[in-house]
Amino acid sequence: MEQKITPNLWFDGNAKEAVEFYTSVFPEGKVTDTTYYPDSVEDGLADFQLDLAGKELAINFELGDYGFTAINAGDEFKFNQSISLMVNFDPSRDDQAMTHLDELWNKLMDGGEALMPLDTYPFSQRYGWVKDRYGLSWQLILTNPNGEQRPLIIPSIMFTGANVNKAEEAIKFYTSVFKDSKTGMLAPYSEQTGPAKAGSLSFGEFMISGQWFAAMDSGVENDYKFNEAVSFAVTCADQAEIDYFWGKLSRVPEAEQCGWCKDQYGLSWQIVPENMDNLMQRPGAYAKMMQMKKLVIEDF
Repeated sequence: MEQKITPNLWFDGNAKEAVEFYTSVFPEGKVTDTTYYPDSVEDGLADFQLDLAGKELAINFELGDYGFTAINAGDEFKFNQSISLMVNFDPSRDDQAMTHLDELWNKLMDGGEALMPLDTYPFSQRYGWVKDRYGLSWQLILTNPNGEQRPLIIPSIMFTGANVNKAEEAIKFYTSVFKDSKTGMLAPYSEQTGPAKAGSLSFGEFMISGQWFAAMDSGVENDYKFNEAVSFAVTCADQAEIDYFWGKLSRVPEAEQCGWCKDQYGLSWQIVPENMDNLMQRPGAYAKMMQMKKLVIEDF
C-alpha cells in the first residue's frame, strides 16, 4: 500500500550527511529522490536562504520499506523526545531479532545518548530509547511474537506539558479525520504517575490511512513540545482533499505557511498534492509556494 503520511525531519544544513548515516545503519536503506533549492533570488530563492542556493532541499529516503523526507534547512527547529520512532524487532519474522536490535542500538549510540538503557523491562525482554548524533530519538523494542504483527518503524507521539492526559483524545480525533483508521492496544496508567492521571495512556496505538502510530502521556515532568523539526506530510489526490485535511488539521493560523499547519495539540502537518514534484518544476513555482499558506494547485 502506498504510504500516504510521511514523516519529515528538519536538519540544520546536514540533511545529506544524516540520510547517508540512516540509510547505512538500517536494513534496506536507500535514497529514492532529491530536490534542490533554486540557484538564485531571481529563481525564487529568499534572501535569507542564499547560503543554500543549489543545495539539497529535500531528500526522500526509505528505511526498511518506510518512507521519510529529510529537509535541509537552518537551525530554527530541534528534535526532542516528544516525537520518537519505534523500531520493532519481531522474533517471529527474524530469528536473529535480538542480535539485530543490539547491532542497531550500537550504531545509533555512536555519537548518541541513551535515554533509557538497553535492558529488560516489564513490557519487553529487550528495549532501549536512544537519542542519535542528530538529536532524533528512537525506541528499539523486541516485540511479542504472539501478538499482531507491526511494521518495522512506527512514529511515537508523547503528550507533555499542556497536552498531557490528552493522548487518548488525540487518538480519537486523528482516527476520525483519516480514512482506513482504527484504534489498537490502549494501556492506561493504573494510578497517578507524575503529571499523567490514572486512566491516561502509558501507551496507545492507532492506525490512520493504513499506517500505525503510537501515543502516550508522559509520566514525568518535562518541557518537550511538538515543533516543526518533525512534521507529517499528507499526500492529497486533488484540491478537494487538500481543503478537507487543511480544514480538519489547521488550528494555529500563525503557523500556516507553504502548506504547513499545526493542529490543536501543536503537531505539525504538511498538506501537499501528490503531484508536488511536477508542480515545483513550473516556472517560479518555489517563489509562488513561499507566498502561500494552504497550497492551491491552480496558483502554481
